[in-house]
Amino acid sequence: MTFADEQDGERRRRAASSPDGANRNESRASKKRANTPEVGHALRAAYQQTINEDIPPDLLDLLGKLG
Repeated sequence: MTFADEQDGERRRRAASSPDGANRNESRASKKRANTPEVGHALRAAYQQTINEDIPPDLLDLLGKLG
């Protein structure tokens, strides 16, 4: 049993390929990837801030009751 979305997705995948077999979506993605180290630094900083946050006592209490 196949769904209409699955059949439509197959057509889209085939249509996205160029005649030489290269995928147009991959070339678009590589064009969008600019050298922007600021984004990477911002993501790392946000992650580090999240790691450094204290766990609220209420949550620790709840986790203690569960385990």
